[in-house]
Amino acid sequence: MDSEPGAPWNYSDPQEWMERGKGRFGPLIVTCAVNGGIQGKESHPELPETPAEIAEQARRAVDAGASIIHIHGRDPNALATNARDSETYLEINARVREACPDVIINNSSGGGPLTTMEERFESLDGLPEMASLNLGPDMSRFRVPERPDDLPDPHPAQEFDCIIPFTYGIIDKLAGLMAERGIKPEMETYHSGQFGVSRDLIERGLIEPPYVHQFVMGYQTSVLPTPGHLLQMLGDLPKDSLFFVCGIGRFQLPMTTMSILLGGHVRVGLEDNLYYSRGRKLKDNGEAVERIVRISRELDREIASPSEARRILGLSEPRTY
Repeated sequence: MDSEPGAPWNYSDPQEWMERGKGRFGPLIVTCAVNGGIQGKESHPELPETPAEIAEQARRAVDAGASIIHIHGRDPNALATNARDSETYLEINARVREACPDVIINNSSGGGPLTTMEERFESLDGLPEMASLNLGPDMSRFRVPERPDDLPDPHPAQEFDCIIPFTYGIIDKLAGLMAERGIKPEMETYHSGQFGVSRDLIERGLIEPPYVHQFVMGYQTSVLPTPGHLLQMLGDLPKDSLFFVCGIGRFQLPMTTMSILLGGHVRVGLEDNLYYSRGRKLKDNGEAVERIVRISRELDREIASPSEARRILGLSEPRTY
């Protein structure tokens, strides 16, 4: 119990949980996933697409209490699709840094359904401080609504039945590129079987502690978003790991609240959930952050500042662009 506040501990140990539950979990790190690689303004008017819009939504999220901004770039010539070049990510990251001097910038390497694997690597050349690292294939089937003519790059409704084929070799390559560029991997963990992949990376020295796992719950082929499944994930978490939880759609609020109670961290934002409550959409990313910050403080956990989050995650001073 003498570890530094926020350092990894055995989250599944009942005795340690009870001791740390006396106000010793450490501050909560809030990630805001401001946009995502699938939906755009056809789904919510405040989903940011341009670099300026992403920076503005990042500012609102940081003002509300977020320490990490997770970003999917958009192709400036076709805003309904994902960015395919490092220059776009460099521009986005520079604008976010200008708007939010201390925030931790986290770029997606997951892209979207039409992004090639090589194009996914481009986000790392945007030199974020963190980046997502999927620990296995991502299979999904979904519908994107019609994008009306009053938006740039309009399109009819689209149906997708696809898989992003992350293999051991691709994951190794991404982890190696992140290490070369000084980028902290945020390992997107869809189910407990993928801990075998993160353990393999750990054992071969391809990633450094603390090992950051993001539990993606309620996605089509991810772990079910229930209390029991979250507790099971914690029981399988590798040593020296920190965990974040994101719940998809209506499961965002219960799963992130559970993470607060269990000593973990959270991800909210319009990438994962468009609604504040049934029938009422979130005003913007800032409102999503405001709510989880309020809940955390009611549950007696303070919110990590960007500098505190950097200390907990083992990151250096803010990167400039």
